[in-house]
Parts: sequence; structure tokens; C-alpha cells
Amino acid sequence: MQNKFAWISTPDEVWEDKKEMITTALESGIDHVLDLDDIENIRKLGNVKIISNSDDADIYLVGINGEGDGFIELNEDFKDSVDIANAKKAKSEGKKVCAYVVITDKAHEQLAVKLGEVVDYVILVGTDWTIIPLENIIADLQKVDVEIIAAVRDLDGARVALETLEHGTDGIIFEANDFNQIKKIAQEVVEASQAKYELQIATVTNVKPLGSGDRVCVDTTDMMKPGEGMLIGSYSKSMFLVHSESLESEYVASRPFRVNAGPVQAYVMVPGNKTRYLSELVAGDEVLIVNTKGETRTAYVGRSKIERRPLILIEAEYEGQIIRTLLQNAETIRIVDENDNPLSVADVKPGDKVKVYIESNARHFGIAIDETIIEQ
Repeated sequence: MQNKFAWISTPDEVWEDKKEMITTALESGIDHVLDLDDIENIRKLGNVKIISNSDDADIYLVGINGEGDGFIELNEDFKDSVDIANAKKAKSEGKKVCAYVVITDKAHEQLAVKLGEVVDYVILVGTDWTIIPLENIIADLQKVDVEIIAAVRDLDGARVALETLEHGTDGIIFEANDFNQIKKIAQEVVEASQAKYELQIATVTNVKPLGSGDRVCVDTTDMMKPGEGMLIGSYSKSMFLVHSESLESEYVASRPFRVNAGPVQAYVMVPGNKTRYLSELVAGDEVLIVNTKGETRTAYVGRSKIERRPLILIEAEYEGQIIRTLLQNAETIRIVDENDNPLSVADVKPGDKVKVYIESNARHFGIAIDETIIEQ
């Protein structure tokens, strides 16, 4: 699942009031702001992307004071569309471009689709809003490289937009005029971005201690709870749920932020249903934290630590498919059994039932593709 996102538009208020709303949005993880008047002041608040019809904007905006918002009359054959011409010009200059369209009738719905074929983002604003125009536009643009953003008024509107059709809109935009609403909508977007993986039960068939290899500890910026870890495996389409170091041990103190993930060549699941090699991870990268139900959340790598350690090979079988992973051979390293209990690699034996994730598609550069690739 692709991560959803939220933008804010600024309220028509004096700067000090506007500043407080923008600051709350930034603290809630929203860093894109649509504003036509206060670009310089907003930039001083932090690392913000500004959407505006100014040449100084990070994302150039067309449609406001144009055909998109009805300021200029729309010619229904779109031949001399000012907004489309401005969008093409800005794109030719190498700018990121966002279109703004108020959906008042079928013609403006079609304008949104035409602009969506040119720009990077299209904001859809409903007046007498129903779900149907949004569904139509999502369907028409599903094969176009554009991100669709629905303008919403409140939390309920955000939920509808993010869930329309199978995938919903890519993002939402709302006027930042209420502190609590900003926080609630930001959290809704986070939850809408959380993929869920269907975990299966595989049977361990082989456990083999090996010599030493370079293994990776992934230290995240999140404190994981018992039952949480990461999907790790030697193969990109079959992975074990490797438990975090969130449990107390008589040997070492717990490290709830850490997953002792495996050797450098192993794959780890990251947001967007993609995989990365463990050796590639660096501070600031995103990874997926997964629990025993397959529910996920995104975390950031704070540090990736590679050290020489003894390894152990674990093989399991699911419906005739062999799944393998290598882990550090230590009592504190755990996978997860069929009853959601952490199972130390020191105790794993053939016949044990453990949780795994099986992907039907092969992967190329970490992206799932419909292709035959043999991994062994």
C-alpha cells in the first residue's frame, strides 16, 4: 500500500494565528502548506513545502483565479484552456505542478482529468460533494502518474476520501483552522497508510548452525512492543516475522527499538510493499514494523549496525514452498510461533510452527512484479 499524505491550506487569519496552525500541522507530520500570501514567513517555521501560484513556490499551483475555481469561464473543448497551458509551461520549466479544480459540473470533472494528465498533483474540491465524481476521476486517472488529493472539511470527509474505491485518493487537503482536527486528521492519514500483511503458518524443516557472517541490527526511532518486529528473509517473496528485542532476558537488557535482523544480504519489508537489502539501510530510511496480526506501522532507522557474528540457518515449508532465513545464533534472537509467542532461535527445531509472509509475485529492485524468478 502506498503511503497516504495530508496537506493543509492556511486559514484567512492574521499571521500569528496562521502561524500557530501551521506549527501544529508540522508537529503532526504535515509538511506541505498551500498559501498564497506568506511564503517567506512560512519558510522560517521549518522544512516546509509550499504550494502556491508564486514562482518561489516548491510546487507551482494552477487553477486558482483560473478555470479551475471558476474565475475564468471554462471552454468545454479545453482547446484554449489557460490552466492547461500554464501547467504545461511550468512543467516545461522543470517545476512540480499542482492543479486546483472545483468540481461544480461534468465539464470541471473533465478538466480535472485533462489537468491530471499534465501535472504532478491535482486537488479536487467538491461544492455539492458526492462520492461519484471522485470515483470517476480516480478511475480515469488510475494509469496516469499523478497524485489525486481531495479537499475535505473534517475527519469524516478525510475517511471517505481515503477509502473511495479500492485505493482511495493519494492524499487529502484541509483548511487548518482547528488544533484538534489537525491532529486527528493527521492520525487518520497515518492509519490509512498502514498496510496489513496476511501471515501464514509454516513448518520448520531444518535448523543448521553456521559459521560467522556480517549481520545487521536495525535500531529504529520507535519503541516496539512484545509481538512486534520486522519481516525478514533470504528470499524477497517469503519472509519470517523476526521479533524485536523488546523482551527482558537474563543475559542482556531489552532493546525495544531494535530488531537483530540477519545477515547483510537478507531482505526487509519497507513501506509501499517494497523490500530493501539489510546492508542498504542507513539512518533516516523507512522500515515497516509488523505485529503478529500482520498490522504495520512505519518507523525510521536511527542506526544500522553491522557486526561479525555466528549465524544460524532456519528453513520452513509452506504448501510445498521452502522459506529460508539466516539469523544471528543467539538466545535473544527470536521468530514468532503459531500462537504469537516469541521463539528463540536457540529453541527452534524441526516441526515447530512459525509465522511467515508469502508473496505471490517476484521482485525486481525490491518492487513486486509479475515475473518468474527462482530464489534458492
